[in-house]
Amino acid sequence: MCGIVGAVAQRNVTPILLEGLKRLEYRGYDSAGIAVIDNQNEIKRCRTKGKVQELANSLEPKILRGTTGIAHTRWATHGKPSIKNAHPHICKHLISVVHNGIIENHQKLREQQKSEGHIFTSETDTEVVVHQVYNEINLGNDLLQSVINATSVLEGAYALGVISNAEPNRLIATRKGSPLVIGIGIEEFFIASDVFALLPVTRQFIFLEEGDIADITIDELKIYDSKGNIVQRETKETEISSGATGKGEYKHYMLKEIHEQANVIAETCEGRISDDKVLSATFGVDAQDIFKSIDNIQIVACGTSFHAGLVARYWFEEYANISCSIEVASEFRYRKQVVKDNTLLITISQSGETADTLAALRIAKQRGYTSTLAICNVPESSLVRESDLVLMTRAGPEIGVASTKAFTTQLVAFLLLVIGIGKQKNCISSEQEAYLVSRLKALPQLVKNVLMLDEEIKEIATEFANCNNALFLGRGSQYPIAMEGALKLKEISYIHAEAYPAGELKHGPLALVDEHMPVIAVAPNDDLLDKLKSNLEEVHARAGKLLVFADSKTQIEESEGLKVIRIGEVNDCVAPILFTLPLQLLSYHVAVTKGTDIDQPRNLAKSVTVE
Repeated sequence: MCGIVGAVAQRNVTPILLEGLKRLEYRGYDSAGIAVIDNQNEIKRCRTKGKVQELANSLEPKILRGTTGIAHTRWATHGKPSIKNAHPHICKHLISVVHNGIIENHQKLREQQKSEGHIFTSETDTEVVVHQVYNEINLGNDLLQSVINATSVLEGAYALGVISNAEPNRLIATRKGSPLVIGIGIEEFFIASDVFALLPVTRQFIFLEEGDIADITIDELKIYDSKGNIVQRETKETEISSGATGKGEYKHYMLKEIHEQANVIAETCEGRISDDKVLSATFGVDAQDIFKSIDNIQIVACGTSFHAGLVARYWFEEYANISCSIEVASEFRYRKQVVKDNTLLITISQSGETADTLAALRIAKQRGYTSTLAICNVPESSLVRESDLVLMTRAGPEIGVASTKAFTTQLVAFLLLVIGIGKQKNCISSEQEAYLVSRLKALPQLVKNVLMLDEEIKEIATEFANCNNALFLGRGSQYPIAMEGALKLKEISYIHAEAYPAGELKHGPLALVDEHMPVIAVAPNDDLLDKLKSNLEEVHARAGKLLVFADSKTQIEESEGLKVIRIGEVNDCVAPILFTLPLQLLSYHVAVTKGTDIDQPRNLAKSVTVE
């Protein structure tokens, strides 16, 4: 989503700030801005709606120069996309602020500040921050203490960069719930929302921890923790190259992207969760009112994104108690529809340019849907621009044609959305929300644990190399995961694979089972486990080769023709996400064994932009 860049140096920082903004464009934004303290000790600012390049173009005649500055790309939450709502914000020519996140008590602060004589020039929640810092400076505090005092009254999530022409070679940075890193140069320091923004100027980084506040000058960097103690944070040298699309240590992009999932899942949640709740403004302007008004959900997607929607249907009906339907976009767009009153249309696409999904969105706008929401990974895509509400997955560039990290971040985005809608419909209690949020917070480490099975799965994959067919089984919300596993195997190894609900075996698929047909099953320890075990016995009795990815407590034991890989105790809302991972690794290693083109499989493209 929004992106921050800042710098304190002995050289003109404007080119550095602009390059940083360009490298943050993938996060999604609708406006951009920059503010520097010039050699006359004045804060000079330029803001534009639209692309960073438009900001760069507008700077040329103004020749904005300075050795201390901050810059920002904004994705609208409070206030529509416009120049007046773009960051940085300034108060009385003295203070300038950039902000990522959501200030939940902004309305209360706004009314208080108006009564004190502050004039608001934007509709944003951020403007209360700059006024609050000004108030503290007006009481005689220095910039550091002013930011400390100001943030003590803020509620919500934020990452901040603050400068003042009263202390022109100083930059204060702090974070709570939104990421912020410090880049270390030679007699210069930088801040940014992520490492990638600063790779052209440094490879040395400090990652601020929750509640940290950094006091940055040309000569010195001091970091204080949330209790006000000076702390030393580890300096790390990044292994990421300035070309973020490189494969790094991995043989294929797909494997790299599989192993990036813990980090990108954390990124999907960053700034959207505070304490034990999902921030309501996460979903954009007017989202709360829209969510309160809907009684039904219609999901439309293609391919892997369709599978994410299938999982979400279970979550919407189980947790948010709201009716949910889903359809493949290429079918949805060509049939007559009966649209239920008060229905929200949700479209999903990694690229945001999928032709059928886009067409479905455009048709739906003519058919009486209450509103439209897009879940997408590419911020400037057509799907994002044409939807009323947007939830970015923040998976970063995904190069491999077979989607991996885009899929799991779509699932995480859906779970955030389920919580958000469920709260507005009064169907999710604060206790239930706290539990679901705790599982989202735990997810990155759980993902890392499952990915440690890589070598074990690699050994098993050799047994699939000579297979021509495979059958995937799952029940409940794991059935779509079985579908996704079958799709991955088809895409990159060219093995014919199909998925079925395990309960459907006796309705036809069991006829295919023999000693030459491998059957892959996902087995969480849930209410359907006993029924799934019966289904597996039906396969085993017919000499089918079984590979079961199981919860550690399922008590499924290995035997001749039955291999079990245990992925830990996984039996709740995040189980579909975690069971996806071994299926991704299986398909990858099978494809490696067969020697296929993993990242660019035959006949396939990353984005299907034509019918």
